[in-house]
Amino acid sequence: MAGTPRTLRAMNDRAALDLLLEHGPLSRTRIGKLTGLSKPTASQLLARLEASGLVLATGTTEGRPGPNAQLYEVDPTAAYAAGLDVTPERILAAVADITGRTVGSFELPTPGRRPAQPVVRQVTDALDGAVEAAGLARGDVHRLVIGTPGAFDPGTGRLRYASHLPGWHTPALLDELAAALPMPVEYENDVNLVAVAEQRLGAAHGHEDFVLLWNEGGLGAALVLGGRLHRGWTGGAGEVGFLPVPGAPLVRQVRKANSGGYQELAGSQAIPHLARELGMTDIPSGPYAEVAAALVERAATEDTVLNRLLLETYATRLATGLASLVSVLDPELVVLSGASLTAGGDTLRALVQAELEELAASRPRLVVGDVHEHPVLRGALESALAATRDEVFDTSR
Repeated sequence: MAGTPRTLRAMNDRAALDLLLEHGPLSRTRIGKLTGLSKPTASQLLARLEASGLVLATGTTEGRPGPNAQLYEVDPTAAYAAGLDVTPERILAAVADITGRTVGSFELPTPGRRPAQPVVRQVTDALDGAVEAAGLARGDVHRLVIGTPGAFDPGTGRLRYASHLPGWHTPALLDELAAALPMPVEYENDVNLVAVAEQRLGAAHGHEDFVLLWNEGGLGAALVLGGRLHRGWTGGAGEVGFLPVPGAPLVRQVRKANSGGYQELAGSQAIPHLARELGMTDIPSGPYAEVAAALVERAATEDTVLNRLLLETYATRLATGLASLVSVLDPELVVLSGASLTAGGDTLRALVQAELEELAASRPRLVVGDVHEHPVLRGALESALAATRDEVFDTSR
């Protein structure tokens, strides 16, 4: 059935806005060519979007034959969205304008087993710090996405699979946060948000079926099937750190232990142990995730017998768990992300690819993630921006 004139206008408006986000400033003629609209229709469209505060005129074309043409771009001040990346050590917050440019960020340290302040206060303080850095007010933010380890059970509202995150397990937490914040708030698993960032901006762009394996503070996975995140019944899909695997002791009561076979076999904390078992003595000190990344990077860049053995053994351990994932899911792509994986670059990727091809019947292509700077936070912003754009760009109302 043919759409109404209002619906068709809204569809054309959204197509033009998406093109401006993708390409940057465009002329009326260029927008007409990209959308297939006539010049008069493109002119009406731009006038409508400019009047609604979604588009503004910015500069003119130069260096081409004929008169200069007016350029248009999405008005970056049309809306703002925010994201939070929560770990036991800190909350990292950022605000982005509707074009995706980060305009303010703030880091709130949260050390200690017992939070010095209630979680609601921590969240609002972190958000307010980023909002202030952006020169905005809290009410200017249209939507907030919070990324945490584990996942909030949709049935109970309680955080699961993240016993190491102090203060976040009270039953009333989500209601308290909703009461304290004036904008819609969504919650997402941190590794899922890394997958969102890679799908929108990185190595998984254009792919609808992929697995992202994350190894940094913890070992986890994100599953994207048919272009959508698969979260599971309780939000626990991808908690592969608990996965029993050959070569590691069978861990029982995994929720109490907060670990499992795959985490013990190939998690970041296993890499320094492996280095010592192989006879390495020059192991750096520091947090185990940083030490693991440093060891993997050195092994990938300095060709010695011990370094090769460390990298080959680590690759076999990674492939052991990945074999179960790809055997069940048969994804098109596997993205390796997190410092303990990206530090190995293409050298580690090639080793894991070769091992996986011997352990699993399906043979997805392995790639190293492209989003390196705060990927959880970037995914939270991208998720918040997508929903914000759907709301703000809807000109059919």
